[in-house]
Amino acid sequence: MTEPSHTLHVDTEVFAKLQSLAEPFVDTPNSTLRRLLGLTPAPTGGHTSTPSPLNPLHSPRDPSHSLAPLIEDGRLRVGQRLVWHRRNLGRTHHVVVVEGGGLRLEDGSVHYTPSSAATALAGNQQNGWKVLATEAGIFLKDLR
Repeated sequence: MTEPSHTLHVDTEVFAKLQSLAEPFVDTPNSTLRRLLGLTPAPTGGHTSTPSPLNPLHSPRDPSHSLAPLIEDGRLRVGQRLVWHRRNLGRTHHVVVVEGGGLRLEDGSVHYTPSSAATALAGNQQNGWKVLATEAGIFLKDLR
């Protein structure tokens, strides 16, 4: 039986320092902290048995809602960066495709579906398939 995951809130300066110490496209906040604290690397794929980096609250009921099929057939790849240009707000968000079809946000959280990721970024309900795109400008909806 695994223990529940824990949430850790840090200020902007601490998070920026943690990001600067992380290896891009490899480290998670957990793996960076494990290294800095002198703990052994987590077993198998960078995950510890506690906690899982993918939040079960954001798990899709239907696997077709995740990016896994797009990774399996080569339309996306693990480590690929996706963008959301929010022109009206003058903001751009970047997310990274992770193993298992999740998306890691800039805050380190991982979501199973594009819509869950976009909703977390916006703070209100969003259709991630329509707003997230590859760096070449291809929207996820067009990759389905």
